[in-house]
Amino acid sequence: QVQVVESGGGLVQPGGSLRLSCVVSGISFSLFHLNWFRQAPGKQRELVASILTDSNTHYADSVTGRFTISRDDAVNTAYLQMNSLKPEDTAVYYCNVYRFQSYWGQGTQVTVSS
Repeated sequence: QVQVVESGGGLVQPGGSLRLSCVVSGISFSLFHLNWFRQAPGKQRELVASILTDSNTHYADSVTGRFTISRDDAVNTAYLQMNSLKPEDTAVYYCNVYRFQSYWGQGTQVTVSS
């Protein structure tokens, strides 16, 4: 059974930092590409960052220079380091792994507020 579990969300002040983790089990993690998505209330889910199996990365314009995606295949875990957080980064953040199939986690809430 495939499990995708996000953690690390919380409440942070504007300008602060958080690091999200995504632990995956039940698949050969190193063979899967990985995305971080987010969904704010009343908005569509949007792609935040991607990392491929060769560690090439892609970022949404809104987070470029502030967020960093990474992966550690030895421990089946991906990370999203988020710096200089803004109120508009408030959302539920989801981890998605895909190759021929796609798997999603349940999400972790990030709230940026003073």
